[in-house]
This record gives sequence, C-alpha cells and structure tokens, in this order.
Amino acid sequence: MAQKPGGKDGKGGRALHARLTKKGVIKPSSRRWLERHINDPYVHRAKAEGWRSRAAFKLIEIDDKHKLLKPGQRVIDLGAAPGGWTQVAVDRVKSADGAPRVVAIDYLGMDAVPGATVLEMDFLDDAAPGRLMEALGGAPDIVLSDMAAPTTGHQRTDHLRTVALTEAAAEFALEVLAPGGHFLAKTFQGGTENELLARLKRSFAEIRHMKPKASRSESVEMFLLAKGFKGRQTGGG
Repeated sequence: MAQKPGGKDGKGGRALHARLTKKGVIKPSSRRWLERHINDPYVHRAKAEGWRSRAAFKLIEIDDKHKLLKPGQRVIDLGAAPGGWTQVAVDRVKSADGAPRVVAIDYLGMDAVPGATVLEMDFLDDAAPGRLMEALGGAPDIVLSDMAAPTTGHQRTDHLRTVALTEAAAEFALEVLAPGGHFLAKTFQGGTENELLARLKRSFAEIRHMKPKASRSESVEMFLLAKGFKGRQTGGG
C-alpha cells in the first residue's frame, strides 16, 4: 500500500531540472510536455511516496480540507486508471484486501490495488452501474470521478466531451449515493451546465468548485464537490 504523503522537506526530495537532448525525435509541443513532466515536483513525490500518479495529491489536498473519506465508508472511483485516487481512497477508508470497500472502474487496464475491486470496462456501458453496485455490495458514501475524454486536439470538442462525462458521473451519483454522501468530479472552468448545477444544489447541502495546488497552473481543470446528499427526490425533482 502506498505510504502517506510526507518527507523531510514535504516535497519528496529536490526537484530535477532536466531537458530532453535528442532534438528532432519528437514534436516541440511534446518535448515541452515531457520536460515539464519530468521536472514536476508532484511527479517526484508520487514516485517517492508510492502513489501511482501525481493526481493522488489532488484528492489528498481536497480530502484534507473537506474530510470526505472516513474509515468504513464505501467508495466508487470512476475513471480510475492508473489508480492514484483508488490508492488514496483505500488508505483513508481503511479498505481491507479480503473485504474491499472501494470499487474502481476504467476501460483502460490497471494493476490491482490491494483493498479495491477493479473493473476493466467503460463506465458508459449500460451494464457498468449494475456491475459497480454488485461489486460494492451497498450504497456508496462517496462517488469519485477523475474521468476525462481522450483528447482530439480540438479544444471545444475535448471540453464538451469531458463535461458530458462529468454529467454522466453526477447522474450516477444521484441514483446510487447513500444519504449524507458526497460526489467529487473533475470538470472544466465554466464547464458545468447550469441545469446540472441547479439539480445538484437541490440534492446536496453544499456545492463547491476548487482547483487544488497539485493541478497544473496552465490546466483548465476544476473539481466539483457536492457534499451532504439529501437523498433521492420524488416527483421529478
């Protein structure tokens, strides 16, 4: 299991300042991304502390502030690969390998996470919700979603596709969450539709948008947090 964040300097060692030297092999834009990635302090911390991705620190920061994950809770993690958020959830709800209380799903394959059940399938598959609930064995206390659509290179298209995933995750959360539960999902700045926000505001005690420090400054990603599920409404509400 991954170690908890920490370290002598809180950053898992000094940041490296490396540059790729083989010019002409990759595109300049790809070169810039790779140089930024290998110099990223969160990448180094993740490797040093045993997290599978730097994204783990986004969930850690949000949970440290809002106290979402508690021992004994049930958690569903949508778009889980490579498993950073799953690791954090397992650690914080104290999910045991013999009786997992965390279920993760992604159409991309990912290595097993002790303490979690991992489903390799598309969340948008009609059978996915049933498979998730069967594997979890009860209503989730938290639904997490770090899903993002594969990029096409067209900014508006990529934006709309990821917003659609956020909305699908929210609809699922509204159908399955236990009363008092929480929903946390990736979205984009200005990307959450007003209709969905209005519905979430009716269904949860508190709605927040946030951008963790671990999110890259140039990224347009935000995270939508809906706390305190009021329960399923009747009469079309």
